[in-house]
Amino acid sequence: MDKVRSSDGTTIAFDRLGAGTPVVLVSGASTTRGVHAQLAELLAADFTVLNYDRRGRGDSGDTPPYAVEREVEDFDAVIAEAGGAAAVFGNSSGAVLALRAAAAGLPVTRLALWEPPLMVDPDASRRHREYVERLTGFLDAGRRGDAMALFMTTVGLPEEMIAGMRHAPMWPGMEAVAHTLAYDAEVMGDSTVPTALVSSITAPTLVLDGSDTGVWAANSSRALTAALPHPSHRTLEGQSHNVAWEVLAPVVREFFTG
Repeated sequence: MDKVRSSDGTTIAFDRLGAGTPVVLVSGASTTRGVHAQLAELLAADFTVLNYDRRGRGDSGDTPPYAVEREVEDFDAVIAEAGGAAAVFGNSSGAVLALRAAAAGLPVTRLALWEPPLMVDPDASRRHREYVERLTGFLDAGRRGDAMALFMTTVGLPEEMIAGMRHAPMWPGMEAVAHTLAYDAEVMGDSTVPTALVSSITAPTLVLDGSDTGVWAANSSRALTAALPHPSHRTLEGQSHNVAWEVLAPVVREFFTG
């Protein structure tokens, strides 16, 4: 594990694997860099992979108050550590953060995105506001477990599964990052496709989704692909949001070396 210091002094932890063109991995809500450990190993045969903990998670520090701009600065510090420019893979809401970083002018050479959870239906903004209000209430009351359960309900996990998870050994680790759910909620904006923002992205961008995730992912991918200046799109057959890294890695490798 290595560490780099962001502009506001926050320490950002990362693992560096492999050799070659730099690639940075960006995780989504409720996860640490551990979620990408296997993907990092798979890509390290061809690239120098920097797999980092976003602020407030894992081995990284945190400096309140939170702002998306601070996360973009974290991202910039990791890219600088990679050598000054990098290809980027973003996962779920981490893909939206990657879009925001690229739109802010960070030196992103190529951008691969797995199912950014952007919505196209007219009720999406209202649902997101209500989620943020409930999430904020739980976090302000110190109810981290309820905050995490709310997130899992919102992304479609059944109640009985969530109840079982709350008694599993992994649950304390999930509660430890529950406060960062608010960070991802802010990254998501109003949860709709930020058409004006992404129209400025110059890097070639691959939008990926799974055939088994659901209609929302297909709709989101189509809308985002239409809004990007230099897009490509691919659907991975038989994959859901919890994608198999051994299926995803060859597709990302091909795009980053293309």
